[in-house]
Amino acid sequence: HGFVATCNSVNFFAVRGGEVWAPTGKYQMRGVTRGNVLRLCAQHGIPCRETDFSLTQVYSADEAFVTGTFAGLIPVKQVDGRVIGSGARGPLTARLQGLYVALMEAEAARGRLGAL
Repeated sequence: HGFVATCNSVNFFAVRGGEVWAPTGKYQMRGVTRGNVLRLCAQHGIPCRETDFSLTQVYSADEAFVTGTFAGLIPVKQVDGRVIGSGARGPLTARLQGLYVALMEAEAARGRLGAL
């Protein structure tokens, strides 16, 4: 169908006009980290939608990032040799990285307290 789906063991996101785009589950696995990022967007008022989008739309995105269990949330600077946005981590990606780290630290602390 020509829609962006998933990368090798990570989920792909694009940011366009201040809105996070996540491919629907039709063409992408519904990873745990992906779900956490979608919840963080909802909890922190970050516009986000699950939609099918094309590679052409990715090329003109303001930002892009991938999520995965081991990697967390990582900026994407290029796709197919084309620079995404400024070619550096964008402000929304940076904000989500901070929110994700805080979530993981809180969950780890709960796990340590629960083990006592």
